[in-house]
Amino acid sequence: MKAAVIHAAKDLRLDDRPEPAAAPGEVLVRFGAGGICGSDLSYWGKGRVGDFALREPLVLGHEISGEIEQLGEGVSGLAIGQRVAVNPSRPCLHCDFCRIGRSNLCRNMRFFGSAAIYPHVQGGFSERLVCRADQAFPVPDAMPFAKAALAEPLSVALHGIRRAGDILGKTVLIAGAGPIGLLLALAARRAGASFIAITDLVDEPLALARGAGVDETINVATQAHKLSAFEADKGTFDVSLEATGSPLALASLFKVTRPGGRVVQLGMMPPGDIPVPANMLMAREIDFVGAFRFSGEFQTAVDWLVADRIDVAPVLSAEMPMDRLSEAFELAVDRKQSIKVHLHF
Repeated sequence: MKAAVIHAAKDLRLDDRPEPAAAPGEVLVRFGAGGICGSDLSYWGKGRVGDFALREPLVLGHEISGEIEQLGEGVSGLAIGQRVAVNPSRPCLHCDFCRIGRSNLCRNMRFFGSAAIYPHVQGGFSERLVCRADQAFPVPDAMPFAKAALAEPLSVALHGIRRAGDILGKTVLIAGAGPIGLLLALAARRAGASFIAITDLVDEPLALARGAGVDETINVATQAHKLSAFEADKGTFDVSLEATGSPLALASLFKVTRPGGRVVQLGMMPPGDIPVPANMLMAREIDFVGAFRFSGEFQTAVDWLVADRIDVAPVLSAEMPMDRLSEAFELAVDRKQSIKVHLHF
């Protein structure tokens, strides 16, 4: 079978890989669609994501949907031919974090398409993939595969909102109008935020954010004064969420977050230590928390997509066949032309 394999920075190939088969407790899924994530782009562009560097060829992809082709021994509740969104998290289910419901912090996590451990965990950009039965979440037959594949990034956004706390009636700032930033905005509105602002360096995604109902958009490359205005009276926003992975973006959030507010870090930063204004955190009693992947939010994301509780159309930019792999990655990295590009065979 064919699979999208990253060998080194800018060395992405459509390789032949052995056909997989479902072991007991697993299902074999025929690839339907896969979203190109920022981490896929980072492996492609830099050969690493944050502190996770490539040490061997890696099948990319963790935003996956497809159709079940085979059921492993002992699998129940799923059927051959059923469409599913695939949760790329494969926690051990036995460690202390799994037992308290924080499986995203699992000590033995195997996350699809990740170089966080070695040997690497191969991803889902392949004609067929195997996952544990509890990683396959049924969706309606009529749901497009690309929409179903959004369950993973939507889960990330939902987890970020959960880490932000109760935002009903709160003012929210989001740094970054990429896929996660836009999904954060949609989820924050659904959770009751009264005012949402979003920043970026590019006008085109900001225009999509305005169309999606964001109250204020700020191009910090050309309108830095608009963000600075929110620094008055020791900050304005109740909650600020960082979804760019930029140290400069993070630094800007503390100045505009009010005393007693919260800053949530979702973006993966460059390797090494990133300075934070500790005195400001102390004097303003700002909570600074991380949000890493997701846990139980995956089921919620699937439920929202099935029920159309949010309109994800602004995130869906293009679908391209896997044999145009390089072209698809070039489009996905062009933020003036795309938010989320999906691959299919």
